[in-house]
Amino acid sequence: MSVQEQILNQIKKYKTIIIHRHKRPDPDAIGSQMGLAEIIRASFPDKQVFCAGKNFPGFKWLGTADEISDDQYKDALVIVVDTANQPRIDDDRYTKGKALIKIDHHPNDDQFGDPMWVVPEASSTSELIFDFFDMFRPELKLSDEGARLLYAGIVGDTGRFMYPSTSSHTLEVASKLTTYHFSASDVNQAEDEIDMPLARLSAYVYENLKILKSGAAYLILSNQVLKPFGLGDESTSSIVPLPGRIKEVLSWAIFVQQKEGDYRIRLRSKGPEINELAKKYGGGGHPLASGAVVDNDDQIKPFIQDLDDLVKNSK
Repeated sequence: MSVQEQILNQIKKYKTIIIHRHKRPDPDAIGSQMGLAEIIRASFPDKQVFCAGKNFPGFKWLGTADEISDDQYKDALVIVVDTANQPRIDDDRYTKGKALIKIDHHPNDDQFGDPMWVVPEASSTSELIFDFFDMFRPELKLSDEGARLLYAGIVGDTGRFMYPSTSSHTLEVASKLTTYHFSASDVNQAEDEIDMPLARLSAYVYENLKILKSGAAYLILSNQVLKPFGLGDESTSSIVPLPGRIKEVLSWAIFVQQKEGDYRIRLRSKGPEINELAKKYGGGGHPLASGAVVDNDDQIKPFIQDLDDLVKNSK
């Protein structure tokens, strides 16, 4: 029995299904989570399906998570999507269900859930969710809203089909999704547009980005720097791709200070693989898109040196 068949059997077995995704979500986290919820609701109207996690105003156009009581977990199937490791799962109650499934496209360094369906080669978890639907149609049904959510997830994680993870299959899936009744251009516009505070922060990025001779680059966004922009950490994700537009930049790190004083590192690359560096600093992710953490300002300099050495040695 394939892992997809095991997942479908579990979905059929449980009356209550609760879907989790990672903290500080992106369009793929929400798109795959809520897209899967739409598939289950359309296919099995008698089931109760909930989406767990914190809501963020910037992603309201994708949907909102549900209020879920502790009692609803007692006999529930929990599915965690688009989350590589357990500390990143939004809402710690994911362990309170009767069964746990993992569906993801990150390297499977933290193996949790039974069954686990993990395909690191996939562009996005939203692509996998469509493949799951496609494998079992017409038993499974996909609504127009579900198609919109999955398309949004794919667009988000491929950088609008610019990143190397975009395969011919990714484009085929996106093409199939656009046959449903939603505006792909509206989704593309929603993912591309920014408000004035982010526009000002974008200008700050280009003005203050430090580019080393190796092609490594970095930017430090302290609480003091961010305060005039009126933005929190969750709002800074839109500026992460910006250094990659500069020809001389090969890999880059954006340090975003948290309220507690530590720094979340958003790490990206055009070629040198950076996920092992991320693991060294308590993080992980994809070879070209990862995240990490440093506890204070003193740890920033060693991280930058490691990134510089990594890019130099990759040439």
